[in-house]
Amino acid sequence: MRSIYVCWVDNFIAVYYRSGMETATNLEMLPEDVLKEIYLLEEQAKRLEMRDKAQEQFMPYAHHVYDNFIEGTHHRVIAEKLEKIARGELKRLIVNMPPRHSKSEFASYLMPSWFLGRNPKLKIIQATMNTELAVRFGRKVRDLIADPKYAEVFPDTDLKPDSQAAGRWETSAGGEYFAAGVGAAMTGRGADLLIIDDPHSEQDALSSTAYDNAYEWYTSGPRQRLQPGEPSLLCRPGGLRRTLPAGYLLPKQKILWLISGKL
Repeated sequence: MRSIYVCWVDNFIAVYYRSGMETATNLEMLPEDVLKEIYLLEEQAKRLEMRDKAQEQFMPYAHHVYDNFIEGTHHRVIAEKLEKIARGELKRLIVNMPPRHSKSEFASYLMPSWFLGRNPKLKIIQATMNTELAVRFGRKVRDLIADPKYAEVFPDTDLKPDSQAAGRWETSAGGEYFAAGVGAAMTGRGADLLIIDDPHSEQDALSSTAYDNAYEWYTSGPRQRLQPGEPSLLCRPGGLRRTLPAGYLLPKQKILWLISGKL
């Protein structure tokens, strides 16, 4: 009897969407338990549609996991570039933005979690001006992956139970996240994605010595850790006349860096 009932509901739903049965008059003809099942199926369909969109597109993902996110044109521009990195169409990206424009929220928080959701085996190195800030970013990404909202989009990505330190943790699938400050050693680490967010403070922007030290660290450390052909993202504050490594990378390296914003 149960199987006959299920078949009847399935057949009805097919007719429902083909013939406009969603009108109030027609719905009143249905038993209450059938209406409830239709409602649950529609809700499930909406969740699946949201999940598919958030897995493929960065902005729907941001809206899902970030409460009350206010979207601007610059967000859509950066999101389009991040999606190109995810598809393998872009390997080097420099983002120049003023403070308080969600640069770090995108690059150091939402981007790593989105990439790990799409590929839980990914190895990420996240670097910033000091270890304390880098670890803070690592904690935010880790906590987001542990959030039930994240599992609604990426149910197959979770944290390895015995490796959940704020600045150094792994996924159950073998992915890794390693946070480091500029100048920190990275021996033994490999990266499929390298993110450098604010490699120096605004005060260091006036110091040639700070430039030289940061560039030497980049060329001898993070750049050597990156797997051949894998992507790099550099974020720096807009409005500075020179910045490192951006101001050094462009003239010194024979690599195409796409610049989003004004250098």
